[in-house]
Amino acid sequence: MIQRGVVLVVDDEPNILKTLTLGLEAAGFKVDGFGNPLDALDSIGNTVYDIAFIDLMMQPIDGMQFLKELRQRSPFTTPVMITAHGSIDSAVEAIKNGAFDFLQKPFDLRELQIFANKVLDHHKLEDEVRSLRQQLATIQQSTDIITRNPLMRQQIELAQQVADSSITVLIEGESGTGKELIAQFIHRHSSRRDKPFVKVNCTALAEGLFESELFGHVKGAFTGALKDREGRFEAADGGTVFLDEVGEIPQSTQVKLLRFLQHREFERVGENNTRKVDARVIAATNRKLSDALQEGSFREDLYYRLNAVRIVLPPLRDRSEDLLLLMYHFLKKYSPHAEIQVSPEAMKLFSRYRWPGNVRELENVIERSVLLSKNGTIEPVHLPSELQSFDANKSGLLSLEDTERQQIKRVLQVATDLDEASRMLEIDPATLWRKRKKYGL
Repeated sequence: MIQRGVVLVVDDEPNILKTLTLGLEAAGFKVDGFGNPLDALDSIGNTVYDIAFIDLMMQPIDGMQFLKELRQRSPFTTPVMITAHGSIDSAVEAIKNGAFDFLQKPFDLRELQIFANKVLDHHKLEDEVRSLRQQLATIQQSTDIITRNPLMRQQIELAQQVADSSITVLIEGESGTGKELIAQFIHRHSSRRDKPFVKVNCTALAEGLFESELFGHVKGAFTGALKDREGRFEAADGGTVFLDEVGEIPQSTQVKLLRFLQHREFERVGENNTRKVDARVIAATNRKLSDALQEGSFREDLYYRLNAVRIVLPPLRDRSEDLLLLMYHFLKKYSPHAEIQVSPEAMKLFSRYRWPGNVRELENVIERSVLLSKNGTIEPVHLPSELQSFDANKSGLLSLEDTERQQIKRVLQVATDLDEASRMLEIDPATLWRKRKKYGL
């Protein structure tokens, strides 16, 4: 059997200690059991424990004192309190002091094993978060773009190689994949970094305004042209023009853009004076321009001029190794002064979702969730409905956890207090307390 983790069990009742040890070993854990808490403290210096099960009422020191010592000597061990019926208040106090959860006596073997596996999932998640934070710090020191994905790193390396030149770059990728981020990266790593970076959102311009926006106009060139106006290329002289969604440029303007790319010259609308500026062009599109060529909506000669260097950004669903890294980057960004956690249940939803809006959608979800999570932990209830219902939409059915959460929520709405709710659900108050915490209710 594959070892699942190393567990410390501390309980001065021999029968409970034996039951815990045998039950956890049967589930694949390596277990060190101690009836004397002082002996258990001595063992901490010699063994790294993933989980510690600690009885609340012990001698010569009690569980709360042991918990305090454990947090100092082994801060990365996940502690769980073992409590008897009627000790819920003490267990809640232990959770406030750093325990992850509590296990109430009496318990059966299957309940213990399910509970231990849940605690181990949480422990592994905490380990991964610590590792991710270290990696995040390293990555942020070396580049502004956060990724461990091999294809993404290859594209960043290509961007860096061509940055300090004037060659035209075409960036392809779905909406939200970071095309503007790559364009800014190229500009910052070029000798043009101290000159303007001028963005043109081609989807936001009316067809009749393209030429004037890009190249400017003179007074009286058309109705509403009340004074001379420089275009975006003149504004970017010495720097970079970023043409976002370049496939939306009308064909009448494509001819003049091609001329600028070939000769770096143009005329303002309404004048015959030829002007020359030194502006590098980086273009981006969320669709393949080769498709627009076949449709006849994009000039072939302009496409090949723009496509001198092509950078293709993968969607977030193909960057699974980056999902958690980006999550914790945005958590730090939107909660710089507090350490926000993500529950294992919410983490499953993050991992299963397909992220059609890519990194931009992930950032928006994190920002929203941070605002809604009042207890410092993001739960499924804090996530948008499309994430919560993603699995249900695939199967047409709710998962067992979703069904349980909805039922508990309905009962809490009609019950006069928690005791009545626990009676209606036919579970004890401690179990209801745990499930409310789990589901954010």
